[in-house]
Amino acid sequence: MSNYFKHKMRGKSPGEIAGMIIFGIIFISGLAILFGFVIMWLWNWLMPLIFDLPTLTYWEAVGVFILFKILLGGCGGFGGKDHKSSKKTGCNDDSKSKFSKWKHYDNFWKEEGNKAYEAYLDKLTNKDETND
Repeated sequence: MSNYFKHKMRGKSPGEIAGMIIFGIIFISGLAILFGFVIMWLWNWLMPLIFDLPTLTYWEAVGVFILFKILLGGCGGFGGKDHKSSKKTGCNDDSKSKFSKWKHYDNFWKEEGNKAYEAYLDKLTNKDETND
């Protein structure tokens, strides 16, 4: 995974990286706030009418979501799951195998990519000339 991040951050200034981190924090915070309001709105719309339950405030809705997430779990997160348990739950963590080959990408593109691209463009231009 570190190779993936090195590849994505290559050529970026520290200011750009800090900006991306700050934007990510603001974006995730905004999603969390929006998600809390959506849960509150859905609860207050459905549950009092269907089950005659009380309405919730924003923080109560966030607490209900956290409680359900803890009780019901889920696939993913930052837990200490080993690979054996991920096979049982259907979660597949191949992140190391997916990104371990990124170090070969630049070499391939330098050797093969430009030639293949030029051949593709030649084929397109020849095809256009024969259609005219």
